[in-house]
Amino acid sequence: MFEIFEHTADLGLRVRAADLNTLFAEAGRGLFWLMLDDLEVVQPRSSLSFDLSAPDLVDLLHDFLAELLYAFEIRKLVLCRFAVKVNDCSLHAEASGEPFDLARHAVTREIKAITYHALSVTELSEGWVAEVIVDI
Repeated sequence: MFEIFEHTADLGLRVRAADLNTLFAEAGRGLFWLMLDDLEVVQPRSSLSFDLSAPDLVDLLHDFLAELLYAFEIRKLVLCRFAVKVNDCSLHAEASGEPFDLARHAVTREIKAITYHALSVTELSEGWVAEVIVDI
């Protein structure tokens, strides 16, 4: 589950999940949900996979989302499905989607960057929550 929260001139994304794998997958989905008018029109026609490691979970989340934003900006991929396996401070991610098509994929927000400002990954008694602020 993810939701938007307001933040001055930027935009915040809050993600909740029962486990870390789902938290990261939902954060990826939430990122594209922020950018696109209708994430449901994206078809999982192609995929990409990557591995990351970082000193902590906060940096790992930042780098994961930055990698997805890079896939959108440079590789022109819109992604809709995510499978993430987090192991300590590393992850393996599989993401599916399709090439961006202006006729089918309306961009509602241009996300310039994933920020470190107030970035958090927290374990709670009922699961995990992450907050990330994106520069729009």
